[in-house]
Amino acid sequence: MQNPPNLPINPATAPDLIVRGKRVISPEGERAAAIHIRGGTITGVTEFGEVASGCPIHEVGESIVMPGIVDTHVHINEPGRAEWEGFSTATHAAAAGGVTTLIDMPLNSVPTTTTAAALREKIAAAAGKLWVDTGFWGGVVPGNTSELRALWDGGVFGFKSFLVPSGVDDFQHITNAELRTALPELVAMGAPLLVHAESPAVLERAETKAAKLPPRQYATWLAARPREAENEAIDFLLSLCQEFRLRVHVVHLSSADAAPQLRQAKADSMPFSIETCPHYLTFAGEDVPDGATEYKCAPPIREGENREKLWAALGDGTIDMIASDHSPCPPAMKLSDEGDFLRAWGGIASLQLSLPATWTEARSRSYDVGRVAGWMCGGPARVAGLERRKGAIAPGLDADLVIWNPDAKFRVDPAQLFHRHRITPYAGRELAGVVEATFLRGRIIFQHGDFPTGPIGQVLRRGAA
Repeated sequence: MQNPPNLPINPATAPDLIVRGKRVISPEGERAAAIHIRGGTITGVTEFGEVASGCPIHEVGESIVMPGIVDTHVHINEPGRAEWEGFSTATHAAAAGGVTTLIDMPLNSVPTTTTAAALREKIAAAAGKLWVDTGFWGGVVPGNTSELRALWDGGVFGFKSFLVPSGVDDFQHITNAELRTALPELVAMGAPLLVHAESPAVLERAETKAAKLPPRQYATWLAARPREAENEAIDFLLSLCQEFRLRVHVVHLSSADAAPQLRQAKADSMPFSIETCPHYLTFAGEDVPDGATEYKCAPPIREGENREKLWAALGDGTIDMIASDHSPCPPAMKLSDEGDFLRAWGGIASLQLSLPATWTEARSRSYDVGRVAGWMCGGPARVAGLERRKGAIAPGLDADLVIWNPDAKFRVDPAQLFHRHRITPYAGRELAGVVEATFLRGRIIFQHGDFPTGPIGQVLRRGAA
């Protein structure tokens, strides 16, 4: 840090830190700039040389300074299944990957976040374990409509539901009739509905046929979760969105076939948003080896031509954002020795790698860092209703920053990952984009492999300042 004698200092308003670099990603674009921080908040973004005398300066040089990543799709699983993933391990991995805000999904923990009492247990379990700021989605399941208002008032950012079985018995999927019971309550609160969008009727038919196919072949898993399941479910959700004028967000879109109706929804200004995930943008189904169950997720990683159409939909704004869908499990549940795609747990551990995985593929298609920031910072912040606090480098927002070298490359070594379990399809893959430092509200929480600050992450609640 340096203390160059440039501008006079006013102690009442002076920044307590300036971060400056040649490549700052602000809402106005990439430029050389100085980010002024006071009390954990950005107070100004000025020209590079406009710094106060006597103020500590963190010099970044030619590295990228981007808003901290906002990941709104993470399965932390604590309390109850912390042996799958816990608050401490997940938020360590987040900090190491430049992620400064997480929103935790309501299933896989015990209890699931479907009641106000369960939300309180979640918050209590997180105490003292958060390296990054963390909020929570609630769940919509059969019979919990009476709990939705209390969850909303308790600070959840919206509600997640499944149209098909979730994989855990204590978070049941919801039928059309049950969903229609809950929707008026969501509309009255102005709460968004997040949906795992696959059609149960299509999956039932497909799974019956796939059960007769060789379970070690990845093509069998693709046959069990066809694109038609996503396409039909999205048509259904679009009709509900239009009927109720409900905010709907489709999580982890993998079928690019749905793009035309989604583009039309955008053209019609429907309150409908979509995310996809780094693994859908990186891998191609035809390249997945037989028995390699570390690639299993639902919906599945599809063919290379589908991947390219997802990139096109991101590029034209049809898809709004990228989230990790970080969903680890104990290694035994991946059935690596058997390689059975039909029986292995579906979920990909990627939280720490989401930025370099996305950047590696984005730059090969001529997208710049500003687009990546829009997809991974600004877009998710808007979906969660956090855009007045997170997702951009602008005055009044939290000083959450990731500093990274877009040209440096590394080979993924699972031993260097901070997730609870390190099985990942990215193992051994060369990626571009090395995170050098992560700031949370103006304090360094990760730098060159170390965590110097400790667990200073806060529980985020909807509506809180």
